[in-house]
Amino acid sequence: MNRWGSIWVRSLTLVAVFWTVSSWTVSISAQVRLPSILGDHMVLQRERPVTLWGWDDAGAGVTVTLGQTIAKATTDQDGRWAVQLPAMAAGGPHTITIEGTSTVTLKDVLVGEVWLCSGQSNMEWTVLRSANPEEEIAAADHPMIRHIKVGRAPMATPQDDAPAGGWQVCSPETAGNFTAVGYYFARYLNGELDVPIGLIGSNWGGTRIEPWTPPVGFQSVPALQEIADDLENLPATKADGQVNRQSPLALYNGMIHPLVPFVIRGAIWYQGESNNGEGMLYHEKKKALIHGWRSVWDDPDMPFYYVQLAPFRYKVDPERLPGIWEAQLKTLDVPRTGMAVTVDIGDVTDIHPLNKQDVGKRLALWALAKTYGQSGLVYSGPLYRSIEIEGDRAVISFDHVGGGLVSRDGQPLSHFQVAGEDGRFVEAQAEIVGPTVVVSAESVPQPVAVRFGWHQEAEPNLSNREGLPASPFRTDSW
Repeated sequence: MNRWGSIWVRSLTLVAVFWTVSSWTVSISAQVRLPSILGDHMVLQRERPVTLWGWDDAGAGVTVTLGQTIAKATTDQDGRWAVQLPAMAAGGPHTITIEGTSTVTLKDVLVGEVWLCSGQSNMEWTVLRSANPEEEIAAADHPMIRHIKVGRAPMATPQDDAPAGGWQVCSPETAGNFTAVGYYFARYLNGELDVPIGLIGSNWGGTRIEPWTPPVGFQSVPALQEIADDLENLPATKADGQVNRQSPLALYNGMIHPLVPFVIRGAIWYQGESNNGEGMLYHEKKKALIHGWRSVWDDPDMPFYYVQLAPFRYKVDPERLPGIWEAQLKTLDVPRTGMAVTVDIGDVTDIHPLNKQDVGKRLALWALAKTYGQSGLVYSGPLYRSIEIEGDRAVISFDHVGGGLVSRDGQPLSHFQVAGEDGRFVEAQAEIVGPTVVVSAESVPQPVAVRFGWHQEAEPNLSNREGLPASPFRTDSW
């Protein structure tokens, strides 16, 4: 073959390769793509219309089929499509078929209750690293519980999708890596409700509350106006160009926004250690988070249940942690919230207490009573209601006394303090009298204020007969 013949053959070969590559490129771009939150083994929220969404070629028709239900959509100019399926009763497994320029089939889909599990390390903490791991993992045969873990992704702008490892069916092979608080919450709910439970683990150890909060949250709280006014300059980036995970919006952008509009029942939250020292400002930030999430999910009634931090020996002012406890207690004023108190199940030498079983159960009690309407359930320990001064004694009344107030260890009540007009608190004697606690001290003949558990290492013994502990509180605002 002469030189021109060789060139002609090579040209034909290059053309063939070009068309092969071009055809392959077209074939992989022209296909249905789903966000990571949608996949095999997922749980959809029962009794509410459910939105499914994804991407395909612009202008493509998409048909979604679940049993006898068929929903159709056409992608917009950005290739995004969304359909809404009617409310469904709990059950399954179902198969969902999505047909566009390609076909995707989602298998083993259940319908039940879906909860977002967010916060920092105590929510991220796994079953494997919590109390009795070998026994708990061996017994974790609960195929109606499903879990998906959202990957760490601080972002400067709201993202359409997030890294995630896919939904996992609860079994001894998988449960060890589930959020422990979420798993024990789900296990208790599943036992009581007998419906599938889906857990979305979007959490990151050591993170503050600000990066999880959407813009509308900051904008809704006057005390946070300074943050709201500066949102367009956030989140800040480090010198290497990576987004600072502690910057406001960063984790909302990368780890919460991509989950919307996946329908959830509510959220459980375990965070606050990284905001220790902020006192009541933390309450304002929690209001922003709650309102923000309810806004972006378009669900003003979304339940939000959270964990009051456990005692811990921080190397700081020992009254800083009580300031966070007070802020968390105050957040119960926000409608449709609940708080699991943990002063009795902590470890002052370990910021990650191993007992996550009781934490999950206590959150579940709030959900069962307030979200699922179980009546006659004692779901909280004693919470401070009021103080009355009777001579040289202060009489403290409580809500949520349940079957009655008790000392959980049978010893005299601990960690009560009383002060007079001079504002000097001294250790006090405290005695249960019916539904009240009477507090006094010989050195304070005219008491005006009482504090309870007001120290970072306090593990007070006041509880109700149902075994739920009282929250720390103070009656003063000094």
